[in-house]
Amino acid sequence: MANTKNPESTPIVEESTNSPEALFVKNKNAIIGAVIAIIVIIGGYFAYQELYQGPREEKAATTIAKGQDYFNEGQFDKALNGDGTGYQGFKSIASEYSGTPAGNLANNYAGLCCAQLEKWNEAVEYLEKFDTKDDNTISPAAVGALGNAYAHTNQLDKAVDCLKKAAKMADSNSLSPIWLIQAGEILESQGKKDEALKLYKEVKQKYFNSMQYQSIDKYIERATIK
Repeated sequence: MANTKNPESTPIVEESTNSPEALFVKNKNAIIGAVIAIIVIIGGYFAYQELYQGPREEKAATTIAKGQDYFNEGQFDKALNGDGTGYQGFKSIASEYSGTPAGNLANNYAGLCCAQLEKWNEAVEYLEKFDTKDDNTISPAAVGALGNAYAHTNQLDKAVDCLKKAAKMADSNSLSPIWLIQAGEILESQGKKDEALKLYKEVKQKYFNSMQYQSIDKYIERATIK
């Protein structure tokens, strides 16, 4: 994703690049990238395995598959809005197949495309429409992506709630620590160091097999300083 930031949609950073706020802004795009990688893999499986529930869903699944190709190739505008040669775009699919698994998945992809294009308000709109269905695959990643979109639109309380929820839903060494640390950094930027400290300690106590465990002490130390 491009590093260009929209000053109207991202948290304001007034301190040095070593501040919690700066660290948070610097890490957001990398975390969205990890989320997208998981959704690309799982989303493809979901589209082919779960959407074949009749002629309408079969057509939707075929259409979504073309959008996934564009998405995987990094052609996010085409994936979102269509290519003008037959593929209608995730926006149109979400509308046309509203209330179906295809429409639901299209909302998720549309939100991720908007995030990649840094259209953060639209990303929030589509990701909010995605029904997570309480599964343990796409849902945690989608909730985490929504948390990132909230953060980019300066809805920091909602961002923290989503990131904590995503971590709990996933309960994995691969993504849960990332989301907990990101939520902690947002809390630090809000001056809520005690709440941030609890999340950092959760990473250390629960996710000791994660990559983030190796560096969690620096977060704990930073949040401990009053």
